[in-house]
Amino acid sequence: MSHVLQLLACPACRGELSADWLCLACGARFDAPDGIPNLRLEGSSRTETVRAFYEAAPFPGYPSRDSLSAFRTRAGRSRFAQLLDRAISADARLVEVGCGTGQMSVYLARADRVVIGIDVSRSSLLLGAAAAHRFGLSGVYFVETDLHRSALKSGAFDVVYSSGVLHHTANPRAAFAEVARLARPGGMVIVGVYNTVARLPVRLRRTVARLTGFRVVPFDPVLRERGHELARREAWLHDQYQHPEEHSHTVREIQQWFVENEVDYLRSYPSTVLDDEPDDLFRRAVDDWTIEGWIAQLGWMWTLGGEGGLFYTIGCRR
Repeated sequence: MSHVLQLLACPACRGELSADWLCLACGARFDAPDGIPNLRLEGSSRTETVRAFYEAAPFPGYPSRDSLSAFRTRAGRSRFAQLLDRAISADARLVEVGCGTGQMSVYLARADRVVIGIDVSRSSLLLGAAAAHRFGLSGVYFVETDLHRSALKSGAFDVVYSSGVLHHTANPRAAFAEVARLARPGGMVIVGVYNTVARLPVRLRRTVARLTGFRVVPFDPVLRERGHELARREAWLHDQYQHPEEHSHTVREIQQWFVENEVDYLRSYPSTVLDDEPDDLFRRAVDDWTIEGWIAQLGWMWTLGGEGGLFYTIGCRR
């Protein structure tokens, strides 16, 4: 745990924390029920609304009687997850901001990596910690904290990953600044958000859902694939169609966030360069033309349907 404490700080004053969760600077005392440190300060009313939403419906869930081999096989079907795992060094210090139930944190917890997953929802973190324990993983740790007043040290991480989070905050642009500050100089920043164009089919389905009392199973490709996994179907339904806070963004908008926070843009995934399928997520895309990017985003309405219009942007902290 000592090497994890080196990556954490008091959320109130940024001071050092002791092994029993006492701030050595301001004297604030925290606890760690069920082995998960509670380093969360009370957030805004909008943050608390989102937290309550995920407390009631943790997302995504784990199938019953899941095993490590089955989990990695399932997660490895994602080309993005494969590429991300391949790109991250074996000894990286990695944080997943807004990890939810910790599925990406658990997937990336291999070799000598130190992986920290943070979230405001304790219900979600308990599912992630239970899965890590069941799978026998020792390199992944979960912490309850809010990204706006997080218990993470600035510039402490080789890789900062946040997917499906910023677009559920009251001010995604300000939230990105909090995410970017966590990366060390030369560290990688990866964010996944809803795309303005690719999200249009979901918004249409949501309108139909509201008119029909949220009977949207025939329309949603993910719900059709999940068969009789009722808990996971309900979690997806709530997350995609009933979320209390949601925004969507263009590639150029996220690139501007990168500029404002001294992060050099490398590429998006899927790529905005047509016919570009990267082998290395951390290698800069060439010939990234604005018009070509808009054409690619139009295509995402069909290709990103299974992810609700989610795309990733990757950059390197200066």
